[in-house]
Amino acid sequence: MESAPAPATRTMPRRLLAALVPLALAVLVAVVAMPTTALALTTNKATARPNQQGGNGVVGGVATRLTWEGTVDEGEEVTSVTLTLPDDASFDESTTRVTVLEGLNRLSIDSTATPAGDSITIDFAEPIASGSLLRLEITNMTFPSEGGSYVVSGSYENAAGEQALPDSPAINVISSTPLQRIVAWLDAQPWVAAWNSNQFLGMFFKPQLLVTSMVSLFNGWLICLGIVVAAYPFAILIGLMFAFMKMSKNVLLRAIAAVYINILRGTPLFLQIYVMFFGLPMMGININNNILGIIVIAINASAYLAEIFRAGIESIPRGQYEAASSLGMNRAATMFWIILPQTIRRVLPTVTSDFITNYKDTSLLSSVGVMELMMFAKNAVTVAGNITPYMAAAVFYLIVTLPLIRLVTIVERRLAASESGGSPRPKNQAINTAAAVAGTAAISGGESNAV
Repeated sequence: MESAPAPATRTMPRRLLAALVPLALAVLVAVVAMPTTALALTTNKATARPNQQGGNGVVGGVATRLTWEGTVDEGEEVTSVTLTLPDDASFDESTTRVTVLEGLNRLSIDSTATPAGDSITIDFAEPIASGSLLRLEITNMTFPSEGGSYVVSGSYENAAGEQALPDSPAINVISSTPLQRIVAWLDAQPWVAAWNSNQFLGMFFKPQLLVTSMVSLFNGWLICLGIVVAAYPFAILIGLMFAFMKMSKNVLLRAIAAVYINILRGTPLFLQIYVMFFGLPMMGININNNILGIIVIAINASAYLAEIFRAGIESIPRGQYEAASSLGMNRAATMFWIILPQTIRRVLPTVTSDFITNYKDTSLLSSVGVMELMMFAKNAVTVAGNITPYMAAAVFYLIVTLPLIRLVTIVERRLAASESGGSPRPKNQAINTAAAVAGTAAISGGESNAV
């Protein structure tokens, strides 16, 4: 039986190990002997001041302040630092404040900052000594508008020349909205700065605040519109009911209508709001503020509409009733088909004016905590310390009132022309027939009297 030569097998690993050990020692000596670049500046941190309105985030595309800190290593000196951010960031128009701390002592160092788009270079009149803490505060710089996570990189110079600067911890940036970009654009305009430098214009019509106020007040405007639009149909129905009650032959109904109308028209809406909003909870009746606002506006408007409708109905000539009666129409049909259509035409301008008044009077609801337009404006003024949000609220009111005022003017002009025969009469067949019958009756009556 044959066996493998054991001595040769055992000696092969030893020979291989003997060959590798000198090679490893040579590599180690070469690595140790290689020249190394000393790290002269260590990045400690980089932070950005929150610039989000109503929040604590950093918004891209909006001016903020970048604070960078680094420590100069022992035995080193730094003569300049360059900070760099990704494309679309900007250091243009920025200002830089340099702070050097040597232990607990604050040193005064002259420096020159040179912004160049997405980078800025700070040259020091004297080298920053070893062991010093270097802080750079760069105001009015912007991060990229699209947002993201960004690190501050760059370079610095020491006795050995230009060296790469270690990256800072990442700074999270929120993408900017179109509104924020508009405001940032306005901030950069020289004419805006000149406009705001005027005390009156800057306090009442600050462009940046006007733009942001138009957006922030929009929800309050919708609530304001919603309250008056929801209240007015009820006000019309209640007003018509009390108008009929006041014209009724029943003494009790006339008395109830007179009391209702006189009390509501004789007391301020502001008082009625307080009575409803504070009186009902004392009785254990709790209603949503917006719904209660609709109720108050509807009740108040109904008293004025009742008088408007009553006056409009009573302005219709008595011959209309007689003509309708001769056609066999009862009083209800006459009122619905003959009198009310003519009344609506006559009172439409007055009703529209009353609607405008009630739309503006919704501002009184802000005094009891209803979050309508004026409450939003009041909060914005408190935060901004500027009157511009009130001017934005005025714009929202005018958006509705000016077209309605124009509409009232057109309707009044057409009604005046119609009454004077300058425009066609209504096409309603019942009205035309009643008018014709009334005219025939009047002629017949005149002929019989002549006979």
